[in-house]
Amino acid sequence: MSRILAIDYGMKRCGIAVTDPLQIIASPLETVSTSEILEYLKKYFSDKEVEILVIGMPFQSDKSESVIAPKIRSFIRVLKNNFPSLAIHEVDESYTSKMAMDTLIRGGMKKKDRRKKGNIDKVSAAIILQSFMAQR
Repeated sequence: MSRILAIDYGMKRCGIAVTDPLQIIASPLETVSTSEILEYLKKYFSDKEVEILVIGMPFQSDKSESVIAPKIRSFIRVLKNNFPSLAIHEVDESYTSKMAMDTLIRGGMKKKDRRKKGNIDKVSAAIILQSFMAQR
């Protein structure tokens, strides 16, 4: 089987999480600069087999799309053009950053390491991926 990869897209950086080949476990993978995400994915996909991309889509508390949603939709179009064989799914990412911070605290990560936004981003991506897997 092939993997499922999730992206927590941000203006500065993107958190990435991936499943194992059997699609059982979702794990944080990496944090990549948004300007380098496409090249990172091309390299990753050349080494690993991925069949599904999951993108976090943020919503406001009133269920309207957030300010970054148009940029994410544009990014999805770029992904579809570059990786036409991959299925791309959107998942509500509301509150994943808060849940990621709570996870890091419960996991015993030191405060200094929790301040590194990249750690929160990749754990957020893992939460997005777990949510997608639970919906399936």
